[in-house]
Amino acid sequence: MKETGIVIAGFGGQGILFLGKTIAHAAMVSGKEVTWFPSYGAEMRGGTANCTVVVSEELIGSPVVSEIDILIVFNEASLKKFLPRLKQKGILFYDSSTITVLPPEMEDKLSSASEVFNVPATEIAASDGNPRGANMVMLGAFISAMNFLEPEAVYRTIEEKVPSSRKKLIDINKRLINKGIEYIENKKANNS
Repeated sequence: MKETGIVIAGFGGQGILFLGKTIAHAAMVSGKEVTWFPSYGAEMRGGTANCTVVVSEELIGSPVVSEIDILIVFNEASLKKFLPRLKQKGILFYDSSTITVLPPEMEDKLSSASEVFNVPATEIAASDGNPRGANMVMLGAFISAMNFLEPEAVYRTIEEKVPSSRKKLIDINKRLINKGIEYIENKKANNS
């Protein structure tokens, strides 16, 4: 695997940074080299939040990603901000519950992506009674679509990283991850 730059972006409070940390940690326990670089607006919850994760088989020279290999976005503002940096043949995941119309001015960039995954992550999480779990649904979609991380490494990461005061969230997070995996598996089955 070459060095892969992943940017995850949305509003503060959507679990953007936790999603990035989870991907980075699961890749690390799988034997990969990783960096995780967070960024968020001063207002935090409700403001902008994004993080960059770089995963590689070799040492990583910089956590900065100028051209994005994989972009995961949860709102239109983040899509508009980061889509111009998506590499030709890059991969886009977006929450189609919150981004209902793709900006027409970005049509060329979208058509040059190798794959675009529209995942109704917020809707799936809400139907499970956990509307704030869209990040875990998207994580499951990412796992299934990319074959990049083993689900077991992700589950182990969730078990290790969820604070002891919030342990009841472990089972909820695993269930939401599985819903994201199922969503992509169903799409693959319907497209074949």
